[in-house]
Amino acid sequence: MLRLVEIVEAGEASGSATLTLDQRVRSRLKLTLDDGRDAGLFLPRGLQLRQGQLLRAESGEIVEVKAAPEPVSTVRCDDPLLLARACYHLGNRHVPLQIEPGMLRYQHDHVLDDLLRGLGLEPVFEQAAFDPEPGAYGGGHAHRHGHDHEH
Repeated sequence: MLRLVEIVEAGEASGSATLTLDQRVRSRLKLTLDDGRDAGLFLPRGLQLRQGQLLRAESGEIVEVKAAPEPVSTVRCDDPLLLARACYHLGNRHVPLQIEPGMLRYQHDHVLDDLLRGLGLEPVFEQAAFDPEPGAYGGGHAHRHGHDHEH
C-alpha cells in the first residue's frame, strides 16, 4: 500500500486520487487511487485537501488530488451584491461554500435551496466537483489563529 504522508508544492504526479469533500477533510483514510492501487492518507489533522494539490508518498511518488463529482446545488448570478448576500446567509449557517466569479456551490440541501430561492436566486441540482473555500484560518474546520485571547 502506498503511504501518502505529505503535501508538496511541486512535482510530477505519477497517479491521482479522486476524492469527495468528506474524504478530503480526513487525515487518516484508506483509499484506492484512480489506477486501482491501494493507498492510505497519513497527514496532520485539520487539513482540507484541495483540487490539484500534490501528495508525496514515503516512496517519493507524487499523487495528485482530484475533487470527485458529488450532489451539489449551484447558483449562477451576475449580480455580485446578490451573490454576496447568498454567501452571507449560507456562511452564517457554517455551510462549506465554493465561491467563484458569478457562481456559488454547496453540498445539496433542499432547505438551503429554498432559502436562496427566497433571495431571488435559482439553485440548480447537479453532480459536480466540489472544492469549497478552506476557511479563513487555512485549515477548513479548525479554529486556529496566531494571537492570544480568551474564548
